[in-house]
Amino acid sequence: MGGAADDGLPAWVSLLRAPNPGPMTLDGTNTWVIRAPGERLGVVIDPGPLDEEHLARIAASGPFRSILITHGHHDHVEGADRLAELLGGDTPVLAADARHGAPLDRHSSDDDLRIEVLDTPGHTADSVCFLIEHGNTRAMFTGDTILGRGTTVVAAPDGDLGSYLASLELLAAYPEVVMLPGHGPARDDVAAIAREYLDHRRQRLAQVEAAMAAGAETPEQVVDLVYPDIDRAVRFAAVFSATAQLDYLRHRNRESGTRADGLDRL
Repeated sequence: MGGAADDGLPAWVSLLRAPNPGPMTLDGTNTWVIRAPGERLGVVIDPGPLDEEHLARIAASGPFRSILITHGHHDHVEGADRLAELLGGDTPVLAADARHGAPLDRHSSDDDLRIEVLDTPGHTADSVCFLIEHGNTRAMFTGDTILGRGTTVVAAPDGDLGSYLASLELLAAYPEVVMLPGHGPARDDVAAIAREYLDHRRQRLAQVEAAMAAGAETPEQVVDLVYPDIDRAVRFAAVFSATAQLDYLRHRNRESGTRADGLDRL
């Protein structure tokens, strides 16, 4: 990739990490600041939680022409309205879900930045990724659709595993594009990570189907069989995931009239 800074990020991208580390947020929520070299106005992605010090740091990196939201979870969007206030009240918050902002411009080009919005539902119904290009350098801002470390929780009912698998297939079509996630470190190739996620989901679905064959009927029973050594602090997330997995497999069963098999076709 051309135009990379010493920290591995494109030269037109900087990271301001929110002070909200935890089991689900990893090191904290990544707030991304994008500005074409020499340009006055930038773009900020995911202002994060309502933390005054963090939001003041973002505002000090302004001005911005827009505040973009990858999805509506509070650790990404909670501080958006307050950040808009700190910026003077005229910086629009743009999101796929009208509850969190005005409609996104699906394709925009300004100040030598080209921004394309990719619909990537699954983690949430409103999840999007932003493919941003400057010069010959592209970056994919994935929110929580793909993380920099670990795997993403798909929690029913807002999360949907079938949609999520389709979103991973979409991202797998962007080889050698740097990935800048909502949590965790940047990664070199979003397509490679998407394929790793797909392989992991296929393996996990096979394990869940085996647990169903052994008599597991509830998400809790699936977790007991498939995640026997899970840390109790994040067991709730495994239950969420098991719920989505069961929903997905049972839907396939209803559609086919058989047990869910052929996971290689996912």
